[in-house]
Amino acid sequence: MKRFFASLFGQVVAALALGIVLGMVWPNIAVTLKPLGDGFIKLIKMAIAPLVFGVVVHGIVGAGDLRKVGRVGLKSLIYFEAVTTLALVLGLVLAYAFAPGHGMNVDVANLDAKSIAGYTERVGQVTGTVDFLMKLIPTTLVDAFAKGDILQVLIIAILFGSGLSLLGERGKPLADSLERITEVLFKIIGFIVRLAPLGVLGAVAFTVGKYGVGSLKQLGMLVVLFYAGVAFFVFVVLGGILRLAGFSILKLLAYLREELTVVAGTASSDCVLPQVMRKLERLRIEDSTVGLVIPTGYSFNLDAFSLYLTLATVFIAQATNTELTLGHQIALLLVAMLSSKGAAGVTGSGFITLAATLSIVPSVPVAGMALILGVDRFMSECRALTNFIGNAVACIVVARWEGEVDDVKLAAAMGGNPMPLDSELPALQPAE
Repeated sequence: MKRFFASLFGQVVAALALGIVLGMVWPNIAVTLKPLGDGFIKLIKMAIAPLVFGVVVHGIVGAGDLRKVGRVGLKSLIYFEAVTTLALVLGLVLAYAFAPGHGMNVDVANLDAKSIAGYTERVGQVTGTVDFLMKLIPTTLVDAFAKGDILQVLIIAILFGSGLSLLGERGKPLADSLERITEVLFKIIGFIVRLAPLGVLGAVAFTVGKYGVGSLKQLGMLVVLFYAGVAFFVFVVLGGILRLAGFSILKLLAYLREELTVVAGTASSDCVLPQVMRKLERLRIEDSTVGLVIPTGYSFNLDAFSLYLTLATVFIAQATNTELTLGHQIALLLVAMLSSKGAAGVTGSGFITLAATLSIVPSVPVAGMALILGVDRFMSECRALTNFIGNAVACIVVARWEGEVDDVKLAAAMGGNPMPLDSELPALQPAE
């Protein structure tokens, strides 16, 4: 037992339990702990943009052949689009099969639009395909890093890495320097991750203290349906895809259990970006593939988020007695395919992008978002977890397509005996 609580994994589990107890017993005190969770996420986000830049540039330069970079990128994008489209369709099917919003008969005029003003004011980010593509281009190189816009940082990193790769030997000193800077950033993230128990404690205590178990009663069907849909997607859809690649989804979840615990507590997949990249490299997947697939997947491969978009939109339509024709449903799918790309992996991003989606599908009232504001926080943990799992699966599948996977080494790693890497990032060690 002592070893369990001495490990970071044990500390995170203890913080999770303590946060739930505090939220239930002393809710007024629990809500004041919110800065602990917010501060932890801000610390992580502080280093994410430069880290992604360094990893992607290193991956492109390390690949040596720009044709491989293009090939891996194209395969990744095709995979991302196919899987997220499946998630969007699944959300629609669940919404119409179980009709969780029917019977609420909500009058839109009585909804508190002020409660969602903070989200709808930030909607202007996606208004169409052209606008989305234009927003991929940063105003300046510095602006993308200052805003922490991962999509823009990816564009800069791909261009910079490609240019550096073409320099050949002349670019090697700069490439080596960037690699060392990236290693320093990994170490910094390692220090910050040690604060994960405090972040989990603050985030969980606030959620339970602020909303309580009772907040799930009115919208319990939506929450349960979302969790059931996500479970089906992870174990059937992603599990089936991974099985076709020759691996087990259960073994992958066991291998990533420490990272999954942190994501569940903080509702942020950004918190474990460095750790999952290191762990996938320890499966002996090429670091160039990991460096391209994982950061890109954080913006383009949001499986649970895609399912949430269509399910929540139809729920609001049903609750407000808004009829959606076949044309509306097709438009919703097309819009969601666009607006689901580029959402950040942190709490609140799902709600913001839902507002963007509804603003483009005017038949569903944006004010209806007030209906699910209270329970969105409970679904955000599940979104972050599933998006995290989906990106890990995507990396293994793309690596398999590239012929980079060594079945013997992968089986050993999945069995608990991964081969260590040079300059290993301090891992979230499970208790023995």
